[in-house]
Amino acid sequence: MQNYETIELIARENRRDVQKKARRNLMQAAATGQNLDVADFARARGMVVRERENSIFSDAWPLLAAVFVLIGLAAGRNPDWLALGLALLLIIAVSYVWKNLSLLGVTYERSFDRTRVFPGEPITMTLTVGNHKPLPLAWLQFQDELPIAPGETDEIARLASEMAGKHVYQNTFSLHGREKTQRHTTLTFPRRGYYKLGPVTYRSGDIFTLFTRDQQRQYIDTLVVYPQIWPLSELGLPAKEPFGDARVRRSLFTDPIKTQGIRDYQPQDRFRDVHWKATARHGRLQTKVYDPAVGMTLAVFLNVATYAKHWMGYNPDLLERAVSVAASSAHYGVQQKWAVGVYANGTVPNSDQPIRILPGRSPDQINHLLEGLAVVTEFATGSIEKMILRESPGLPWVATAVLVTAVVTDEIMITLLRLKEAGRRVVLISLAEEPPPAFGDILTYHIPATALAFQTGQPARTTTEAALSAIPVPQPVVLELETAVHP
Repeated sequence: MQNYETIELIARENRRDVQKKARRNLMQAAATGQNLDVADFARARGMVVRERENSIFSDAWPLLAAVFVLIGLAAGRNPDWLALGLALLLIIAVSYVWKNLSLLGVTYERSFDRTRVFPGEPITMTLTVGNHKPLPLAWLQFQDELPIAPGETDEIARLASEMAGKHVYQNTFSLHGREKTQRHTTLTFPRRGYYKLGPVTYRSGDIFTLFTRDQQRQYIDTLVVYPQIWPLSELGLPAKEPFGDARVRRSLFTDPIKTQGIRDYQPQDRFRDVHWKATARHGRLQTKVYDPAVGMTLAVFLNVATYAKHWMGYNPDLLERAVSVAASSAHYGVQQKWAVGVYANGTVPNSDQPIRILPGRSPDQINHLLEGLAVVTEFATGSIEKMILRESPGLPWVATAVLVTAVVTDEIMITLLRLKEAGRRVVLISLAEEPPPAFGDILTYHIPATALAFQTGQPARTTTEAALSAIPVPQPVVLELETAVHP
């Protein structure tokens, strides 16, 4: 263990020295007006995590070249021996200098046509490689670590990558001085998630391939794959008002933006709510009646636990179905122009905080909701019933709490019953194998694994596509043309 700690300490000190040297080079270049080197930028920012040199060069070669020159001189300046020795010395010198300059001014950039997609949608990745120095490169190779295999990967390379646990996208170029080129590939992610691309290993060397230089840079890009969204009808939920009657007869909170109607003025009405045009038309005071349904709020709670106890592990397929149902419910609320929020007791990668997106109606709210559900993991930070009790006091009184869970426990049912008795709107969507028992007047749905949306091979459709497919197609009408009969 001490050896490993010593090695790690030496590596950190070497990396720190490299960063200091790169900063010093940048400062000198800036002071003298010279062009700044891209490689020094990468080293100064700590992006170069590993650097290595390989060669087939032997220390005996310079000695051998010197021996050839001495033999040529001893043989009366024999031109053959002298040419052989000097040529060998020249090759060694040129290869050494070329190797040191090979990765200077080399750039590698990724760009994407989009960085947020749904499962199965292709992403076009464009690689832009440049050599920003006059020295040409006979060969230049990049090895980019990807979370999935690119589209054009053959089966053998794909199998080797899966066995190694990572996919390496390798590209080799031959560039002239100050040349830039591009290459395209397609990435298709089958599952939701938060994916990282990188780091990248640069590799090049001299024209005689005597020396090879590797440099690994911490160049990271991220892509987000949203969870699958299904129309509620394909999940088995009612297409009309699946979360109960959205309207209320009387509400303490009304939206003054939308007027539902008018009625006769009553002494307790506010004077600013009088509808003056209607009053003039009816000849008596009329009061505006505001629509309380405009203030509808939907809070979707996702339970990432798929078994009653956390030590029992988790069912990945069941978790993905639960995430898709939560995303579909949130998407339905956004389409109804409700304020929608998402809460999940799962965490984002490299964090121990639960997902908590407050209800909102902003145009970007659906992106925030889907991104939160895209990155949620199976690791639960706590029980969902405690999370519901903790978050419900901050929700509007007319909010509807929708719980999506793959496991229904007594604690969950008791929590929902307490909210219902307190006057809250509560909806339970269960994905367990067995339908949950009836408990009070809680609105409950059961979505089994045999639901239409979860069938293998069922193509994913958007809500718009599902609505269009529900429109009956008129049958073609055969027209009979009357032939004019001329006498």
